Amino acid sequence: MAQTVCVIPSAADLADLSAIVADRARPLKHIQRARIVLLSAERLCVLDVAQQAGVSRPAVWRWQLRYAEEGVEGLLRDKTRPPGKPPHSTDTVAEVLALTCSEPPGEVTHWTGRALAQAVGISLRSVQRIWDAHRLQPHRVRSFKRSNDPAFAEKVEDIVGLYMDPPRHAVVLSLDEKSQIQALERTRPSRPVTPGRPETHTHDYIRHGTTTLLAALDVLEGTVIGRCMQRHRHEEFLRFLNTIEAAVPAGKLIHVILDNYGTHKHPKVRAWLARHPRWIFHFTPTSASWMNAVEGFFSALTRRRLKRGSFSGIVDLQAAINRYIAEHNNRPKPFVWTKPAAAILNAINSNAAPSE
Repeated sequence: MAQTVCVIPSAADLADLSAIVADRARPLKHIQRARIVLLSAERLCVLDVAQQAGVSRPAVWRWQLRYAEEGVEGLLRDKTRPPGKPPHSTDTVAEVLALTCSEPPGEVTHWTGRALAQAVGISLRSVQRIWDAHRLQPHRVRSFKRSNDPAFAEKVEDIVGLYMDPPRHAVVLSLDEKSQIQALERTRPSRPVTPGRPETHTHDYIRHGTTTLLAALDVLEGTVIGRCMQRHRHEEFLRFLNTIEAAVPAGKLIHVILDNYGTHKHPKVRAWLARHPRWIFHFTPTSASWMNAVEGFFSALTRRRLKRGSFSGIVDLQAAINRYIAEHNNRPKPFVWTKPAAAILNAINSNAAPSE
């Protein structure tokens, strides 16, 4: 490339170029290009222009030609550049998508980016871009469980009806056990969170035994009745039922939503129900624990009190659980179910995951 034009700026262009060079707010590249044209207008040779402007000779030739073709405005605009590598063809993209959604060769369980890049003959980054564009994540897996209860629809309608339209003069309780709650004591005290560092605690601990929490959530009031016991047999379950019986005012029906755990259907429990006619059990469908409202309380208890806790013994653990229940009952919130039974059944039939 050599000099092919003679730069002869007009008076107006000279004024504009001088203003660009004098403007300290301008980008350096604009000032440099304007200086090239101004120096060229002084009839200096290309080498002198390049030395005074601090650029190479090809750069001088390039911006002289750009000024001749497009004027001052051409100096202030960068031309778009083609990509270094052309994008992959639709056939290559289709091959990547087809392989990603198919079984990988051998005994591996899923495709990795490097394995797929080697199979198709493209780079790892290209595979990652295609995956990102089509929202494919072969490294992730989600589990699901479908209830095989033959009375699934009837039980869903029954329980959702209790949540959304509870009967008058009745108490609706969601009841379950949280078993094997471990009293774990960290070997050293935890360090609190500080700027730039999360809370830390040791990975090792001392086991002090386990306890079982039996809890019943009042759907209308949002309060919880709970008792910690060493085991969760039918004997403990009956004692908990007697606790609820004493707490609920006389004259009110008690509708209890609970799962299909064998303890809940023990012959002695059935005999107890026969002696207490105001009690009505409503069993959730099999593999449908998401329908039991008290599970949300158990989740909050685990996250806020148990997961990071350190307990010196079972008594300490039980005291912490009882304090959490008392704090919860000081600020109760009624449980609100928003998904009608028909919507749940439609979601199940269309292979979608039900949600509240």
